[in-house]
Amino acid sequence: MGDKANAHPGAAGRATAADHPSSVRNVVLVGHSGSGKTTLVEALALAAGAVNRAGRVEDGGTVSDHDEIEHRQQRSVQLSLVPVEWGGFKINILDTPGYADFVGELRAGLRAADAALFVVSAADGVDGSTRMVWDECAAVGMPRAIVVTHLEAARADFDAMTRICAEEFGGDDPDAVLPLYLPVHGAAGPDGHAPVTGLIGLLSQRVFDYASGERKETEPDAGQLPLIEEARNRLIEGIIAESEDETLMDRYLGGEDIDFTSLVTDLERAVARGTFHPVLAAAPAADGAKQGLGTIELLELVTGGFPTPLERAAPEVTTPQGKARPAPTCAVEGPLVAEVIKTSSDPYVGRVSLVRVFSGTLRPDETVHVSGHGLEDRGHQDHDVDERIGALSSPFGKQQRPLDKCVAGDIACVAKLSRAETGDTLSAKDDPLLMAPWDMPDPLLPLAIEAHSKADEDKLSQGLARLVAEDPTMRLEQNPHTHQLVLWCLGEAHKEVALERLRSRYGVQVDAVPHKVSLRETFGARSAGRGRHVKQSGGHGQFAICEIEVDPLPAGSGIEFVDKVVGGSVPRQFIPSVEKGVRAQAARGVAAGYPLVDVRITLLDGKAHSVDSSDAAFQTAGSLALREAAAEARIHLLEPVAEVQVLVSDDYVGPVMSDLSGRRGRVVGTEQASPGRTLVRAEVPEIEIGRYAVDLRSLSHGTGRFSRRYARHEPMPPQLADKIREQAEEGR
Repeated sequence: MGDKANAHPGAAGRATAADHPSSVRNVVLVGHSGSGKTTLVEALALAAGAVNRAGRVEDGGTVSDHDEIEHRQQRSVQLSLVPVEWGGFKINILDTPGYADFVGELRAGLRAADAALFVVSAADGVDGSTRMVWDECAAVGMPRAIVVTHLEAARADFDAMTRICAEEFGGDDPDAVLPLYLPVHGAAGPDGHAPVTGLIGLLSQRVFDYASGERKETEPDAGQLPLIEEARNRLIEGIIAESEDETLMDRYLGGEDIDFTSLVTDLERAVARGTFHPVLAAAPAADGAKQGLGTIELLELVTGGFPTPLERAAPEVTTPQGKARPAPTCAVEGPLVAEVIKTSSDPYVGRVSLVRVFSGTLRPDETVHVSGHGLEDRGHQDHDVDERIGALSSPFGKQQRPLDKCVAGDIACVAKLSRAETGDTLSAKDDPLLMAPWDMPDPLLPLAIEAHSKADEDKLSQGLARLVAEDPTMRLEQNPHTHQLVLWCLGEAHKEVALERLRSRYGVQVDAVPHKVSLRETFGARSAGRGRHVKQSGGHGQFAICEIEVDPLPAGSGIEFVDKVVGGSVPRQFIPSVEKGVRAQAARGVAAGYPLVDVRITLLDGKAHSVDSSDAAFQTAGSLALREAAAEARIHLLEPVAEVQVLVSDDYVGPVMSDLSGRRGRVVGTEQASPGRTLVRAEVPEIEIGRYAVDLRSLSHGTGRFSRRYARHEPMPPQLADKIREQAEEGR
């Protein structure tokens, strides 16, 4: 691991195809935006020899500053893969977005990885969303380590940050989160800040000096060893506590000097099991330097302490019809089971799929079966088709290195899978399988859109289909009640990226319009109306008169039409015409243009003409009768009410409940969901929670989540209803 006495990188550089799962390490970087994940990836690539200049992952040191900035901005909102080689191992580094809006990309990274590096800024600390992801990883036993960045910041304090990490991530066992190294500071500058120039290994008691831009191993000064004694003893005790050798603690407490090699071996095993979480420090390389502070230690931790794909249990699989099948094993010669963890579109090669192989070997030009989960509510079609694999490649920034295979445990890009989408399973065509889906958040921020022009309207359907194929956290809806086209997103940044991708990738310009909720109208009391449609303009005229009575019904009753005509005042053949007319008017609304519901319309009487009466005349008369009845009645506007469940940290329960009340919500209960987290249940008008996905994140500092489900329509407060009626009148 990173504190081995004579560690040396061995073979390094850009990764090609792996031959066996044991030589692969898949690690995902997790942390909030600004914590330094992407900079750390670039520093690791430089230290591994994959690039020859700091910050030049994109094109091996030849990319322009403008292109680099643009590409880094794209990477900040999407999952990216940077494979490097170190010590004979292929390391697939999965860099995830730190923005909460792109949690779907984070979920994909967690699915594809076997271990996680949590990147924490020494200047900013640990945020609530990072703690939540840590808990998710803990629930599935994923091995984790912590990297402290931004040590150059004036207020950075590595010792204080390691204590915070132990408190935030250690839970009941803070000794399971301990540093492997302590920083060595150089001479203080004019501002009094002493830069970190190296690290001292707590186990080896050796100094790793990065002041020259390349790691050099030296003996510690006489004054340094006493300063690390307490931290070293605590680390050794923490390692021994996780050791499988139950006699080790007794021997240590008895004064025996534990062999260095045994300590490193036990440390690596504890990290791989996910029971011990080392804290390390890292900083990017300066211009002209070959290695950034702590990068060698991190690469050695990943290769020595993180598990191989062989040690990870694959997700459950079934047949596409749902029949259970044995879990796949990570074997090169096993049956093919792979998963699309990301889908993107390239202007030159078309759709590109990033695929993690869990079993078997994926090869170019072979035919595979594509199975999907059919998220039709999000605009995704069900998949159960055979497709031919295109070229395989290993991505590195904007470059693609061709591969002749991708073995179990490895990750590669696949070209020309025209039907496969994110989350789909690739398997042998003669033995189709479907992997259990991973958890995806429900998009709850609506974005109503319209094509900007006729030309855009022609391209809109295809552009939206490609957009949702790339992003399963986005839901496309054609609302049948408001007739709006709605993209449901996770937040404001997610929304802006969707609009930009439609414009730049697919050449579709759209306009965002106000999102409408599906309001309804109903009668507040019994009313009557008379519809008279009599016209004579030469030839056959139009003659129809009908009298109706309207009664309110219980919620959910819809429209009920009753015929009580006696004596043939309205001929039998025209009674369906009256019904058709009143139903058409009900659909158009009678007060503010929203559908009328929950009423009984009774046809009582009318008049007809032997020549001038017609189907069209009685439809019009029925419509007029309903409008007259509405003019004489009290019309209620009904608004949809949602059942809302908010899962939030205990610290924010009070503000959340107060905020819900301010949205005309009714809190119906609270319950303890887990230690430190409370579930708040409420009923809130949907018109009040259009932006709740954004507001809750701000209110709860990123720790809150919510779900919503339609409950019913109920009367809107009179003052709000009057305002909406006025707006409807102005729009006519």
